[in-house]
Amino acid sequence: MSTNSTEHPPTTPAPRVRELPANDIGGGLALLLGLVGLLAGAGLVATGVATSSHVAGGATAALVAAGILVGLAAIIAMSGLNTIAPGQAKVVQLFGRYRGTIRNEGLRWVNPFTSREDISTRVRNHETPVMKVNDAYGNPIELAAVVVWKVEDTAQAMFAVEDFQEFVSTQTEAAVRHIAIEYPYDAHDDDALSLRGNAEEITEKLALELHARVETAGVRIIESRFTHLAYAPEIASAMLQRQQAGAVVAARKLIVEGAVGMVEQALERINEQGIVELDEERKAAMVSNLMVVLCGDRAAQPVLNTGSLYQ
Repeated sequence: MSTNSTEHPPTTPAPRVRELPANDIGGGLALLLGLVGLLAGAGLVATGVATSSHVAGGATAALVAAGILVGLAAIIAMSGLNTIAPGQAKVVQLFGRYRGTIRNEGLRWVNPFTSREDISTRVRNHETPVMKVNDAYGNPIELAAVVVWKVEDTAQAMFAVEDFQEFVSTQTEAAVRHIAIEYPYDAHDDDALSLRGNAEEITEKLALELHARVETAGVRIIESRFTHLAYAPEIASAMLQRQQAGAVVAARKLIVEGAVGMVEQALERINEQGIVELDEERKAAMVSNLMVVLCGDRAAQPVLNTGSLYQ
């Protein structure tokens, strides 16, 4: 089996930008000021129209123009309002430059000339399809995993990779395949790690490798688990026979150990109580008969000796 390379996880480029809070303020006051501006603009326009017959045309035009400008300014200012739901954030950019992330819930206001893009910070699941790979011994196996993750750094998720959701999906499948080829499905050595026998340790290593792979996208891995693990259909029957053979050998070993102890105890009791004196040849015959009776698959058929012990 190859050396576990998860001790040296893949290195990713250092992020060029990290999340920082945007310069936002409460949206309630901004909404109120915007409404006041709209009312003021409408009032100026109405005043200019109403007084057009009593004042000079230049004054009327000035009032109407001022009203229109105030109304447009109020509308532009109100376009900076944003509604932030729980588990949601907005990434703010100004002329292509990152200006921060809005994470405060509720109605918030930022510079209306900025562009804002929603990004979810909720916990998500990603389940890989069932994949066929070769384990460390070259046996084809099928496995699938589920990964629980969330966006930790919105700036890295938005700007460090092309599509952070697709990035997480691709890297998850790559990590699962890599873990599968590093360990066998069943280990031949008792102290070696295997996918089936050491699920907890393997999933911990999978989480570490996943974290190293997706860290550049500002993603945090919360948990990872195998949801499907089995031999491929073409070798499943052969491997089942191997497992059954191993179980039979282990059971036989236990039976033989118990039978040897029982025979030893029987000989000691016969010797201690002086029931009968047996020479070495008869002891060997007794041991042979007892081992056949105790270790046989079928019940022994008794044979009665009507003569002497030596006939």
